Amino acid sequence: QVQLVESGGGLVQAGGSLRLSCAASGRAFSRYNMAWFRQAPGNEREFVAAIYWIGGNTMYADSVKGRFTISRDNAKNTVYLRMNRLKPEDTAVYYCAADTASWSVAVEQWDYCGQGTQVTVSS
Repeated sequence: QVQLVESGGGLVQAGGSLRLSCAASGRAFSRYNMAWFRQAPGNEREFVAAIYWIGGNTMYADSVKGRFTISRDNAKNTVYLRMNRLKPEDTAVYYCAADTASWSVAVEQWDYCGQGTQVTVSS
């Protein structure tokens, strides 16, 4: 069982930066692939980024590639999402997800998901 708690969201102007954190409780965090998803009002939850449990392999949605960076610190049981050059269309609730096997852009393929943190980008 893994519990995920996101933090770091807030209000930022377009062009600004934020760093989201996701703290995981439970055993064997280092064996979990981790991902970020987001959901804007009226939209489906969409994939943002993922990081493999070993080797540092990452995957990004085209809409954030080159602006967002996912990373993890296994010693702290934490995964991060650094978001630069934010745009108003990045406004959403951002969710952290974990799974021992999934490497999918479909949120339903991930076993665990947090409660989310709100990111609002003003124009």
